[in-house]
Amino acid sequence: MAQAAHGPLLDALGERIASGELQPGVVLTLAGLESEYGVSRTVVRETVRVLEAMGMLESRRRVGLTVRPVNQWNALDSQLIAWQLTGPRRDQQLVVVTELRAAIEPVAARLSATRASDVERAELTRLADQLNELGSQGRGDSEEYLRADIAFHDLILDSSGNLMLAATKSAIAAVISGRSREGLTPPTPHHEALHNHLQTAAAIARGDAEAAEHHTRRYVDAVLSEVRSLS
Repeated sequence: MAQAAHGPLLDALGERIASGELQPGVVLTLAGLESEYGVSRTVVRETVRVLEAMGMLESRRRVGLTVRPVNQWNALDSQLIAWQLTGPRRDQQLVVVTELRAAIEPVAARLSATRASDVERAELTRLADQLNELGSQGRGDSEEYLRADIAFHDLILDSSGNLMLAATKSAIAAVISGRSREGLTPPTPHHEALHNHLQTAAAIARGDAEAAEHHTRRYVDAVLSEVRSLS
């Protein structure tokens, strides 16, 4: 699919705001952005609309475009997370979203053990086996491993049957993907991590809620310790 016309400007401006280069309170103008980036007014307006929806910019007549405080941004927006993972706040963002995972995924796994369909239980088992196989082959940093890893965690959240938990999928997928893109996922994952993925899937498959929560917490806590050591 072709990239939207405003895509390059959106990434450029979004990254500058997310990185802190453009601090909260900085005022921009449509004309200034049009001139700086050599794009049409239409492209600038489309970009601004997206950034306003993300809570990063505020447009006011006779004032211009004001960069909003960080605490007003849509912190769960996957695009924002991706921008933050490419900038100086990378390590902090890895910790923040992994802390979210630690709070959410064990609960989701517990619910999944009681609510997942037979098809979902079988698919979780298949994905865990695939992760184990790829990891054992030293392909933990491959695109195939990344796709399977995201699918595994997405399915746990979906099969929890809780739409609020499932709503965090894109944020969690963004940080899993960003961690991989930054070269922080080892080619040969730790044996304990692969083991706990297998055990989580097995616990959900047999309906053991306590074990599902326990093993999920084990692997998420391991990732959290790892990313905290980077900051």
